[in-house]
Amino acid sequence: MAGTREIQNRISSVEDTRQITNAMYLIASMKMRKAKKELDGTRPYFEAVSKEIKRVFRTAGNVKSRYFFPLDDKEPTGGTYGLLVITADKGLAGPYNQNVLKKAENILRAHPDTKLFVVGEYGRQYFQRRKIPVEKNFQYTAQNPTFSRAREICLSMLTPFDEGKIQKLYILYTDLVNGMKTEPVFTRLLPFHRSAFASTAAERAIKTSFVFLPSEEAVLNQLVPSYVSSNIYSALVDSFCSEQQSRMSAMKAAGDNASEMLDELSREYNHIRQSGITQEITELSAGKKK
Repeated sequence: MAGTREIQNRISSVEDTRQITNAMYLIASMKMRKAKKELDGTRPYFEAVSKEIKRVFRTAGNVKSRYFFPLDDKEPTGGTYGLLVITADKGLAGPYNQNVLKKAENILRAHPDTKLFVVGEYGRQYFQRRKIPVEKNFQYTAQNPTFSRAREICLSMLTPFDEGKIQKLYILYTDLVNGMKTEPVFTRLLPFHRSAFASTAAERAIKTSFVFLPSEEAVLNQLVPSYVSSNIYSALVDSFCSEQQSRMSAMKAAGDNASEMLDELSREYNHIRQSGITQEITELSAGKKK
């Protein structure tokens, strides 16, 4: 029967697709767990750098640094922005890429004097197709976030900042909220508010004196790039985990749809097959010959 053969072929095709989506779901889950573990391994370093910056401010509260707003914490307005946009290398991750890129375009419309720094093949091609100029494309994959790559990104963005060509650095990435929901996050990398490194009462109670060589400012200017690199690495990993979560959700939805489709096809197949059998019995009972 032609009808049943066509349905059988369709069932076989859908089953193959469901196996692929299930495999992609498992791979994404494994990658996300691995990335989270690696991020947790860098947190002690991140916290140690933060404590050292606090210590500098406790020892010399009036220290000057190009990486911090003035003592009154007033933010200068205007100037050129540097924006790091983190996307994936490919699709099949639901609205993951589109949410970030839509927000990036909104930022560019609100502040046209913005230089783009892009991670991820999807974002690179997106801006290229729309002829939106990009200051620097980082040509390595977004699928393998490492701290060394975060340092390279940090150096590429800090160089124009130190030269005064960029006044503020921002980052746009996707964060994984409550382990399930993903949302794009737009936050400033530099300059910092000094209040962000205010010491706790317990830390201020420690009266140990420190000597910073060659100076407090020089030490602070050495610590900040490491701190910014840690922030960038954290954003890279968060984005990667969000991508995997989005892909898991998309693949689960595809797998569920495939299961529903298989149920419908199976019912249709059984209905056609039963109708054919019934027709044959009827014909035989009536004494008709094929």
